[in-house]
Amino acid sequence: MDFSLTPEQTRIRDATRRFAREEVAPLAREADERGEFPIHLVRRMAGVGLLGGPIGPEYGGPGMDYVSYTLISEELGWADASVRGFLAVHTSLVSLCIRDWGTEEQKRRYLPRLTSAQWIGCYCLTEPNAGSDAASLETTAREEGDHYVLTGEKIWITNGGIADLGIVFATRDRAARHRGICAFLVEMDSPGIRREKMPGKPLGHRAADHAHIVFDGCRVPRENLLGEPGGGFRVAMSALDHGRLGVAAGAVGIAQACLDACVDFARKRRQFGQRIGDFQMIQAALADMAADTEAARLLVYRAAWLKEHGAPSTQETSIAKLFATEAAARAASQAVLIHGGRGYSSEYPVERHYRDIKGLQIYEGTSHIQRIVIARHLIGREQ
Repeated sequence: MDFSLTPEQTRIRDATRRFAREEVAPLAREADERGEFPIHLVRRMAGVGLLGGPIGPEYGGPGMDYVSYTLISEELGWADASVRGFLAVHTSLVSLCIRDWGTEEQKRRYLPRLTSAQWIGCYCLTEPNAGSDAASLETTAREEGDHYVLTGEKIWITNGGIADLGIVFATRDRAARHRGICAFLVEMDSPGIRREKMPGKPLGHRAADHAHIVFDGCRVPRENLLGEPGGGFRVAMSALDHGRLGVAAGAVGIAQACLDACVDFARKRRQFGQRIGDFQMIQAALADMAADTEAARLLVYRAAWLKEHGAPSTQETSIAKLFATEAAARAASQAVLIHGGRGYSSEYPVERHYRDIKGLQIYEGTSHIQRIVIARHLIGREQ
């Protein structure tokens, strides 16, 4: 059992770490406070080879392995969950979904634009009445000649306000539940689409672009159907498998960022005549944080390794996401406590990590949903 990274994996990790710490992290606090996504970073991400991930060279991507792609998500998660979230949607949910399910014509039309940052992608699944229960979505797809006509609304669509291309899920027959769902490649400047920012101020991921999108008679060419008619639910679930791995890796990045910040603070902060790191309770908290982070990291790397080797990995990915996000939530909570009053202010990044990690416990399936996925793999469904 070899836990070492290959030279290429090490190169990708180190290049991403430099980019994350030199270009992403310095912008994170301001972007979070302004509530604006630093969109200029998208072309920079493409320039350093981060947008394509496992997409092959024939479609403009670097064709990296899943462990390498996981390392990218971890390093970006260390710096800014909003930027990491952009990558998860753009590459994991959109580009990889097109690679897995698209026709050759669809792949050649869209993937080079996505990997080069000419276009930005979004994934339109969540609705006001369809969150964890994706099969209950209400957006309809009505066949009309050589087009489908989409009508309905989507919420909490990451990248939705800045996207050029969306994968939109709609049903031909609501009574058929998941068997009626279709997936469509929708160019987001099409007539019949209205986009606006989500109301209110989110708890975390404040720099991310979250949109409310209304489809009002939006006509989509029949050739833009992604996968088989009625096969959209399988498309959606396979995409979420990709996305969950990125979320899990991003959570490892947040846990590591909290640990790094606390170690640095424990060495510098002095109370009662000594470093706070010399107090046993602080040492115990740091030790637990370090153990949790390493355990989460190994679970994530294992899931990525299994995916790379074509082995079943849905259960392992759910385990990794569940443990990593819960561990990072514990780490962020302790980090705020260790920093005291400073941790309660945006002056220190642990305050942002504390808010951001709650989103990772929700996105791509809540911790409750991950437990259901894991349990069903353990006991199976009743015959």
